[in-house]
Amino acid sequence: MSGVTIQNLSKIFPKEDGTVTQALESVDLEIQDKEFVCLVGPSGCGKTTLLRIIAGLETATTGSVTVDGDAVTGPDPKRGMVFQEYSLFPWRRVIDNVSFGLEMKGVGKEERRQTADRYIEMVGLSQFRDAYPYELSGGMRQRVAIARALANDPDVLLMDEPFGALDAQTRNRMQKELLCLWKKTEKTIIFVTHSVDEAVYLSDRIVVLSPRPGTVREIIEIPWPRPRDRTSAGFAEVRRRVLRMIAENEDAG
Repeated sequence: MSGVTIQNLSKIFPKEDGTVTQALESVDLEIQDKEFVCLVGPSGCGKTTLLRIIAGLETATTGSVTVDGDAVTGPDPKRGMVFQEYSLFPWRRVIDNVSFGLEMKGVGKEERRQTADRYIEMVGLSQFRDAYPYELSGGMRQRVAIARALANDPDVLLMDEPFGALDAQTRNRMQKELLCLWKKTEKTIIFVTHSVDEAVYLSDRIVVLSPRPGTVREIIEIPWPRPRDRTSAGFAEVRRRVLRMIAENEDAG
């Protein structure tokens, strides 16, 4: 089980001049085991901050986050993180990047090679297992980053605009590949995006955050099975609804 529970969560950042900035205020959110949830909202609403608190990379000022009933108090291999900027080690081959977390956990060389090879194959990069990051396209590098996160077998996969730097065609292809991986691995995924189209295409539910300080304004359930038709009237209507909400939030903020 890997449900995520966020209760009354707030985050305040102190400034050098003695004032503070409140990024999040009274966030309450329940994410079910194996669910795919997207976080959207105006720029600066705290989406990434919330994701980093769930990952244990930031601490909440008040409130709590639990994963499967266990309080989040810091980073943990049970929560894998994928960033927008790939974060690969340029001096390590693909196989060595993917196996890095296993190496840090003390897993034996042969076992971590087999595990890394399995996830490299899962993301379709077996023929590039010995390549270095500079030899790969942006989409391929992001696949390596996803394989590295999955190789640690996390319960929850946290993704911070992982396709934001990709061109539209590559981004659409990566979205399809991610859904295939999600179906195979049955991970709980929490995905931050600025693209409403991406959120409607990917998620079971879209969580719309208000302007800073961010709080949950509305949660929208996506009723259709996958794969989804981006050109359908229903898809367009939900996209318009979410965009309208974000625009209203920005005007109010």
